[in-house]
Amino acid sequence: MKRSLVFGALAAAAALLPSAVFAADIDAQIAAAGTHAGLAAGSDNIDDVQTHLQHVLNCLVGPKGEGFAAAEMNPCTNLGNGAIPDAIDQERKIQLKQAAESAKAGIAADNMDTAAKQAGETAALINGAN
Repeated sequence: MKRSLVFGALAAAAALLPSAVFAADIDAQIAAAGTHAGLAAGSDNIDDVQTHLQHVLNCLVGPKGEGFAAAEMNPCTNLGNGAIPDAIDQERKIQLKQAAESAKAGIAADNMDTAAKQAGETAALINGAN
């Protein structure tokens, strides 16, 4: 009887652990995306802006998400499934989706001014979701 109570308590504690780890993962994913959005916004050429925006997009959508580029770096590897799919709070998820759309627009831009503007908007949206 005593042994089954101990195992039951351990099982209950283990069930709570993933949610605590999960919360840290979403914050880490958003922080990594924010770092790369800042790098994109501070870049002085379109190639660097778009490269960092792709890193942002990879973090936001995750490996199974629309726009994920496996050939590009994913700063959120091992942090979760992407900030958008991992987000539980719906308002946060909406803001992250807006950031992803802004990043996509910057990646698709054909001039530095547009790409840089989208990088700044992406950074602001991610900071607002933090």
